[in-house]
Amino acid sequence: MIIEVENFAPYNAITDDSTQCNENIAFVLTHQNQKYLDDVKNKPTCKIITPKDCLDILGIKSNIKIIGITGTNGKTTTAAAIYSILLDLNKKVAMQGTRGCFINDKKCDEKSLTTPPILQTMKNIKNAIDEGCEYFVMEVSSHAIEQKRIEGLEFALKVFTNVTQDHLDYHGSLDAYIAVKSSFFEDETPKLINKDDGKIRFNRKNCMTYGADNPATYKVAAYSLKNGVSAVLQKFDKMQDFHSSIHGFFNLYNLVAAIGAIDMLEVASLDKICAVIDNFGGVEGRMEVVSENPLVIVDFAHTPDGMDKVLDSLKEKEMIVVFGAGGDRDKSKRPKMGNIAARYGKKVIVTSDNPRSEDPKLIIEDILTGIKSCKSLHVEVDRKKAIEYALSVRENDEIIVILGKGDETYQEIKGEKFPFDDRKIVKKIVS
Repeated sequence: MIIEVENFAPYNAITDDSTQCNENIAFVLTHQNQKYLDDVKNKPTCKIITPKDCLDILGIKSNIKIIGITGTNGKTTTAAAIYSILLDLNKKVAMQGTRGCFINDKKCDEKSLTTPPILQTMKNIKNAIDEGCEYFVMEVSSHAIEQKRIEGLEFALKVFTNVTQDHLDYHGSLDAYIAVKSSFFEDETPKLINKDDGKIRFNRKNCMTYGADNPATYKVAAYSLKNGVSAVLQKFDKMQDFHSSIHGFFNLYNLVAAIGAIDMLEVASLDKICAVIDNFGGVEGRMEVVSENPLVIVDFAHTPDGMDKVLDSLKEKEMIVVFGAGGDRDKSKRPKMGNIAARYGKKVIVTSDNPRSEDPKLIIEDILTGIKSCKSLHVEVDRKKAIEYALSVRENDEIIVILGKGDETYQEIKGEKFPFDDRKIVKKIVS
């Protein structure tokens, strides 16, 4: 990655690639490229700078407010809601995350890592500043915190959604995973914390909270999940109602987090923020209705907690649940996912997700150990055939819920990504 810069003579660019630095291109030393430091030291004309230096060189430090959202689930929807609301309040804003990078309602970068390497993030922030943005909303993954991919960034606000089992293949244990998430909230940066989660540790200075069950700064006083999400939000002695067409109790939390974040940033009054909530139509691949008749919903949920939240929000319906589990990831969650699917689903179809280097049949065997009883259980390794089967056995008012991949447009098998989109498969079959 190279970024061209001005007013940094004799250098005209900065890079995080040791092979690219020279007398005209300075090298940004990060946690990730530390092992190449000796290579750079052998280039006496190459200047070594830190990510914090980049903030000054690129003019990022005080020219934009950065909002970082972290949590196991809800990062993408909360970030998208904040982005949408700010746009509706006539603010110039950028967003970076799982879905790519957007600046003032235009997509400028495709999907990559949830949180890219720090220099890529800084390039996106600089582009946002050049486009007049006042705010930069970004998802912050646990990997990025651990690998210091947010090093040097100064946040105007940090938001916590929740923490449940995920990425244990990387972090080793749930306690270690929680510790990484907690480290993001150790400083005195203004922060907004989900009071109902209760798992992470955080610095209470400059902290506000939100929740539905426990006393909080932004407290859900009443709500209805019929025809979307409707709620009354209480902040101290002020009450404000809002409505959204998106579904699910978990989305109530995401919306309240977005409202609280924008209120903390003092962008607009609470009533003006809530007035534009209904303009937010949700995120592709998150509780996305891809067919009305038959009713088919696609969601990205790929953890036990994520599955539980999605299926619980639809529990009054008779469901056909289609799902798998990713390969080369935490194996301990597979039986739990099977158990949850069997608990909610009238019919359960176990298939492949992204098997990566693993044998998909062995992944499915892990899932099946968690299914002790099920009214109707079917195994189909081929995901396309699994979706076709679900549509063929659907009866009466049953709805089909396809979990795990959301808006992904590929399936990763043996190191290769093949074109695959659950939504396109469904639309082609029902058309």
